[in-house]
Amino acid sequence: MIRSESTDCSSSDDVLVSEAVQRLEREFRGSIHRGVIAGVVRRSRHELDSPSAGALPELVERLARQRLLQHVTAN
Repeated sequence: MIRSESTDCSSSDDVLVSEAVQRLEREFRGSIHRGVIAGVVRRSRHELDSPSAGALPELVERLARQRLLQHVTAN
């Protein structure tokens, strides 16, 4: 049976997004609602779709963290 790449990527993306959301939720607890954090992480993941798989988790989390920091300072 041949598995499509999108199936493989979507399950690993789910884990990547979930773990980043959990870490960032701890960091921004009390400042930003979990739904906002999850949305920023998902958008960040989508925008960083082309880098190497090994670098992707760190890049997603860094981009999401930067955007969340901007969100905190804007409010």
